[in-house]
Amino acid sequence: MSRGRLGRLTTVFVLLLVLVGAPLFVSPWYGWSSRPGPAVEIEVKRGDTLADVALTLRDAGLMDAPRQFRALARLLGREAPVQAGVYQLRRGDGWRRWLEAMQTGKVVRRFVTIPEGTPSVLVAERLMAVAALTGPAPVPAEGSVLPETYEWRRGEPRAAVLARMQAAMTATLKELWPGRSAQAVVTTPEEAVILASIVEKETGVAAERAVIAGVYSNRLRIGMKLDADPTVIYPITRGKPLGRRIRRSELDADTGWNTYARAGLPRTAIANPGRASLEAVLNPATTDALFFVADGKGGHVFAATLGEHEANVKRWFALRRSRGEM
Repeated sequence: MSRGRLGRLTTVFVLLLVLVGAPLFVSPWYGWSSRPGPAVEIEVKRGDTLADVALTLRDAGLMDAPRQFRALARLLGREAPVQAGVYQLRRGDGWRRWLEAMQTGKVVRRFVTIPEGTPSVLVAERLMAVAALTGPAPVPAEGSVLPETYEWRRGEPRAAVLARMQAAMTATLKELWPGRSAQAVVTTPEEAVILASIVEKETGVAAERAVIAGVYSNRLRIGMKLDADPTVIYPITRGKPLGRRIRRSELDADTGWNTYARAGLPRTAIANPGRASLEAVLNPATTDALFFVADGKGGHVFAATLGEHEANVKRWFALRRSRGEM
């Protein structure tokens, strides 16, 4: 075979290797040969290099060619560092998308929500229910947590998440307290939290919060008892649902929280009030009402005199009897 012909055959052979081998080499980069699979979570630690990421991907079972991943990343990828965080990667998406996600910081975000009016025992239970958090979840002081949605990281201590919730309440009180109106009867931020927790438990209607705060402010101003049912329930269940009607003996019990037994605010908050209820007690509605009772539609009807209130209660009881509730 002539040297020229051998050279031509060699060139053809190399071209064939390029044409056949190159797609095989780069196919994982674009996901051409990958089968779809379930998502796998990996963690990129602060300071990790591309080599560290390649080994993490291998150890997670996502691929078994860390050197090939590094080579393709340097050849075809963007020149940007990977960012720390937890990522959810799916087989079949291709190495290119994995790297782009890690370079642009498309981390997995997780949240826990504390609804308005949640008592502290349930705050702790909600944190304990998040299996990916670590450590104990102490029951916080009642009223020290701001109900809101909070982000958390896998492996983070529950106590750290709780500390952010409490810091948010502290910051909110610091923000709102200077803007209180002359109608506010509370004299300290702590009193504002206590009264707001009662308002929170008394109504789920946003438009009523300021009016109910106005009613309770009127009562506190003249030394009248608040007579708030949630304050009777709190020392019995620590804020959890009672599941039955309040007993006469419970209405008479002087527990330190029961506002049927004595005038003034209870000894502590009875739940964790939200921002809207805090704003309501710091800026209560101007009203002459001293009483309110359920209207049967999810809200309340208000009255300035005992006679008006008794008539409203009579209508409420009649409605409940018609529903078979009494």
